[in-house]
Amino acid sequence: MAAPGGFASLPGPAAENSAALATRTAAAAALPFERPGMSFPGSAFYYMADPTGAALVALPTADPLTKGMAEGGRALGALIDVGAPAKPFFSAGAGLTHARAQECLAQAVWYEAASESEAGQRAVAQVVLNRVAHPSWPASVCAVVYQGSQRSTGCQFTFTCDGSLARRPAGASWARAQRIAADALAGSVYAPVGHATHYHTLWVNPSWAASLDHIGTIGAHRFYRNRGAGGEAAAFRTAYAGFEPVVSGRSTAVPLAAAYEPAPSRPVIAYDPGPVAAPSTPSAKPPVPQAETLPREPASGTGAVRGEYARAGQWKAQPGKPAAAE
Repeated sequence: MAAPGGFASLPGPAAENSAALATRTAAAAALPFERPGMSFPGSAFYYMADPTGAALVALPTADPLTKGMAEGGRALGALIDVGAPAKPFFSAGAGLTHARAQECLAQAVWYEAASESEAGQRAVAQVVLNRVAHPSWPASVCAVVYQGSQRSTGCQFTFTCDGSLARRPAGASWARAQRIAADALAGSVYAPVGHATHYHTLWVNPSWAASLDHIGTIGAHRFYRNRGAGGEAAAFRTAYAGFEPVVSGRSTAVPLAAAYEPAPSRPVIAYDPGPVAAPSTPSAKPPVPQAETLPREPASGTGAVRGEYARAGQWKAQPGKPAAAE
């Protein structure tokens, strides 16, 4: 038997101290989609698609026959170089203009990507600010978000014209959207999407997608940038307008309060009638005969009824015989 001081020489793994054990346990912790109640079938795709660093990761294509290849012909899992990041955007830290800009940007984040990861939401906010800096779009946040919302030709962000605004944002998800919008307006740049100006969900295939360069995918959104010089950093040169207009989405329904508002019982005077003049003395006119209101005695006789019809409605003593023969 070995002496008490020689236990370390026994075969097998050495005993770990508490600090080393805690470190190894934390490193081997279950991923979010591996924890009960934190996932759904297929949710691993969305968690793995959430970039944790400064670059996107090439994900599998929608075509199952392209084995080993990812989107854009890249190797599966390869980092995607999107070029130089966008310039930081700075809005006034207070005032009505800043409040409107933050509200519009938070709405875009919440309505477009409320179910996405924080990376997906930051990417949506970056797309909005990239458009503000590009001459092809308006130079204010609210004007970019609500562009085309009142036109029949279509809106840029679908939530502004499809009735989604009837669902009011609230809760922790809205607080996070506001935080992401505030950070973006304070100079935070989401570098993985570079100068992306477009995106769409995985379950649609818009016609404009073929005319743009696909950057990568984050969660349920595919991001694109302009092709050629329009997508380079030098093209994003428009200065921020510094003024946010009052905007609203398309509303085709009549508000319930107005639809069920009772009609006024009498006309409402919308002007000041002024003092009422004294009535002038009317000219002498013959009195108008008034109709009698008291009941009169019923008239006697049969009136103007012709003789042959005087007994109409009475029972005949001998049916079948003429009335005159009775």
